[in-house]
Amino acid sequence: MSNILETLSGTLLVPTILFFALGLFAAFVRSDLSIPAGAAKFMSLYLLLAIGFKGGSNLSAHGVTPDLFVTMLVGVVLSFSMPFVAFALLRNMTRLDTVNAAAVAAHYGSISIVTFVTAISLLELAGTSYDGFMVAVAATMEVPAILSGLWLAHRSGIRPAAQGHLWRDLLANGSIVLLTGAFVIGALTGGQGMEMIAPFIVTPFTGILCLFLLDMGLTAGRSILQNRHMISPGLFGFGVVMPLVGAGAAWCLGAMIGLADGSLFLLMTLSASASYIAVPAAMKIALPQAEPGIYVTLSLGITFPFNIAIGLPLYLWLANW
Repeated sequence: MSNILETLSGTLLVPTILFFALGLFAAFVRSDLSIPAGAAKFMSLYLLLAIGFKGGSNLSAHGVTPDLFVTMLVGVVLSFSMPFVAFALLRNMTRLDTVNAAAVAAHYGSISIVTFVTAISLLELAGTSYDGFMVAVAATMEVPAILSGLWLAHRSGIRPAAQGHLWRDLLANGSIVLLTGAFVIGALTGGQGMEMIAPFIVTPFTGILCLFLLDMGLTAGRSILQNRHMISPGLFGFGVVMPLVGAGAAWCLGAMIGLADGSLFLLMTLSASASYIAVPAAMKIALPQAEPGIYVTLSLGITFPFNIAIGLPLYLWLANW
């Protein structure tokens, strides 16, 4: 127990987490603090580029191994299966109708790239290594959950709308294109490429992440305040329980395939997180009947803060244990 508390306190008392807490506080006291939309967009692009490039460069240094393909397969299995677990929990813990339960469930198989970036920053602060191919694993876990969510809706007699438009948008999703593209460029250019742009993607990284998490805290806090009337105790409980279930499943599968501590922690983080960018956009197109105030507030307003404040230290302790 003392080890858990020590890891929790050590992980919480870092600038990135504290700036997120500051954003939450500012939102709850209804401060007029804000980050310009253009600046927030730039920071998002910067973080995706930096993480993707560093992951590709790391892969170039260590080479392509069978572990890459095995871990990607495990990631796809987790992403595809977690919505079914989430759907079952929602039907037992809440009074959500089928369409909203399916839409929410899809979010909990996909990933939060910001949670993933924050987890990587914690590993770097702790001096813990991880496999660069985990960036590729993150990219492969974005879409399978959407398929599961749409199948759950279709099974209940709800016909998803505009599917051709949906898949076109998913394949061209800016976050995935940039993350994957930067990963490939990093792998192709290797150490020489890293040396060329290191002053841009290494030194400023933590400072920009702090500012970005400040903005995420503001967004999460305001989402909770705006949609709190839609969140029942059962939904709130689901938003806390489901990430623990996802992390537990990833811990079991990751340990079975022999992932090292840092990579196991990242797989747990990916499986525990919930999308609030790609999947909400997909649900607006495919399931317009679903209520965004429910699924966005659950993923961004409840699960994201839980993971940042409590989940990441817990997953890191479990991975090390």
